[in-house]
Amino acid sequence: MRIGFIGLGNMGSAMAANLIRAGHDVTVYNRSRAKVDALAAEGATPANSVAEACAGDIVMSMLSDDDAVAGVTFGDAGIVASLAAGAIHVSSSTVSVSLSEQMTAAHTQAGQRFVAAPVFGRPEAAQAANLFVVAAGEPDALRAVSAAFDAISQRAFVVSDEPKTANLVKLSGNFLITSVIESLGEAMALVGKAGVDKHQYLDILTSTLFGAPIYKTYGALIAGEQFEPAGFAASLGQKDIRLVLAAAEELQVPMPVAGLIRDRFLTLLARGGADLDWSAIGALAAWEAGAADPTGR
Repeated sequence: MRIGFIGLGNMGSAMAANLIRAGHDVTVYNRSRAKVDALAAEGATPANSVAEACAGDIVMSMLSDDDAVAGVTFGDAGIVASLAAGAIHVSSSTVSVSLSEQMTAAHTQAGQRFVAAPVFGRPEAAQAANLFVVAAGEPDALRAVSAAFDAISQRAFVVSDEPKTANLVKLSGNFLITSVIESLGEAMALVGKAGVDKHQYLDILTSTLFGAPIYKTYGALIAGEQFEPAGFAASLGQKDIRLVLAAAEELQVPMPVAGLIRDRFLTLLARGGADLDWSAIGALAAWEAGAADPTGR
């Protein structure tokens, strides 16, 4: 397939590389030219604009937040203005439910198709094509992009024919991840202050009742205080929890734990930790109990 790819951060660059390796004709665009050139060396066609990346059957976008996604989607030179009738925009960004609704409406009005396909997985999973895709959109559009999902993931879950549902599922999943991070951090602060080795404690947890990858991955980061370089920045984690709470308010669903997690992120950001990995909120409990501040301040 002829696929355009917009957004070559830690996740997007790995996803685009896997599309190239799978044999697709990939055109890439990013504000930073160095990342475009790196993928061009692997066989991608460089694009000088969003419009140039929209010349194929599909354009995929993987960007940091609502503002970035809206910036490339709307406007005279955006995806909606540039994509051919019948072509498909696949948005893999973690964005708000409301923005997903806006993109769906805009593409429909333009005679195009829209698929929301956010992913679960850190950059190392993206590199290994081991992401999990949560997809929603019209059935024919989902069938048309299935080969792209095969190239970047180990499995794609189709949750609805309404794109916004995929975004809501993704946001809810990120809320659960941060809940695990916070609870792990509190438990490790407790046993750590009593003199228990955190790595041994993590081994006990993950060898018994808590063997899920989420505990292994984030438990190791918290125990080792490995918050740099960030696989997923704390500022983005705070953004996601804000979007979770906005969706909860719209649906009139109380989420008291999400409110607590929002405040944990605000604490970390207020102390200069915006660029740390989002798992750094798991070190706050130990800091509050007298350990070193995870932000180094």
